[in-house]
Amino acid sequence: MKSLSEANTQFALDMFRQFGKSKEDNIFYSPLSITSAFAMLLLGCRENTALQIEKVLHFNEVTENTKERTAACHDEKPGNVHHQFQKLLTELNKPTDAYELKIVNRLYGEKTFKFLQEYLANTKEFYLASAESVDFKNAAEESEKKINSWVETQTNGKIKDLFPNKTLDNTTVLVLVNAVYFKGQWEKKFNKEDTKEGEFWLNKDTSKSVQMMSQRKSFNFALLEDVQARVLEIPYKGKDLSMIVLLPNEIDGLQKLEDKLTAEKLIEWTSSQNMSKRDVDLYLPRFKVEKTYDLKDVLMAIGVVDVFSPQDADLSGMTGSGDLAVTKALHKSFVEVTEEGAEASTATGIAMNLTSPPYSIHEEFHCNHPFLFFIKQNKTNSILFFARVSSP
Repeated sequence: MKSLSEANTQFALDMFRQFGKSKEDNIFYSPLSITSAFAMLLLGCRENTALQIEKVLHFNEVTENTKERTAACHDEKPGNVHHQFQKLLTELNKPTDAYELKIVNRLYGEKTFKFLQEYLANTKEFYLASAESVDFKNAAEESEKKINSWVETQTNGKIKDLFPNKTLDNTTVLVLVNAVYFKGQWEKKFNKEDTKEGEFWLNKDTSKSVQMMSQRKSFNFALLEDVQARVLEIPYKGKDLSMIVLLPNEIDGLQKLEDKLTAEKLIEWTSSQNMSKRDVDLYLPRFKVEKTYDLKDVLMAIGVVDVFSPQDADLSGMTGSGDLAVTKALHKSFVEVTEEGAEASTATGIAMNLTSPPYSIHEEFHCNHPFLFFIKQNKTNSILFFARVSSP
């Protein structure tokens, strides 16, 4: 039996493994954004289509029993995953002066398909989302522009042209869109005067020049001796959100770390019980990553198949009829990390020894070779963004 945050962490790593198969240097995405969009879709799925999504999102490990899972989707028992998501999104979307965080979802359906009122009410209640009818049949290009414009507005102009020109056409019937925007300042900013040109080692033989930020402060830190790595928490202003950095000891140690990464280990490695305050000399490169992912291929590879198939998709909880399938599901992401903080956007038994040297000894945490990081909301332990930086 898992909590929703554990299920989301498991899904985050499943997606990481799939994205990693492309052999691209950098990876950046929002697992929570993707999960919330497909969870919203799940409200309208029935039979095998629903079971596949539940399994891939690990929701079948969260809900309390089969009877409840197949019960009406507006069932509000505490174990109901949609009800839990409602609480999570409400928590994450709370207004705060410390940072900007916005998670939005929307469905765009061909206007000849009428959405059921119950489905519209549930998406609004649980996912703070709306479904909109557009004219794909007669005005696909205008509909595409409308969708792209909405995403650009929701992400403060960072995600442009989510759907490249003429991706959508008169055969499109349903488009799923998710967007996340985050802008936060570090709790302790880096001094711009301390940023110097430095080397970042792509591998043992090749390096590139980067702008390396630095500061000496007290951070939550842990040594992960079983995987020859270290972990550091860099909090954002207000300390609701943190960036967690996983840095291998060796220049070429990232693959070993990734191979041993599981959801359980990730949760344990980064828990407050396993980290302790240390004085740390932190070196972190300035970087910017932009990515676009076709979620259809990735999700089909891990078991979400029927929802994309016109023959097999059962979205009857959405429209009352069985002749609807998801045509496109794209995820576009952006992150920029600077001395001020980060701006990020997306559309769509362990051997651990905390050997404690005297407090006066400084740990060095030098991100001058490939590393992983994720940004999480601490209260709910929810991973908002997950990334690999191999070439800043």
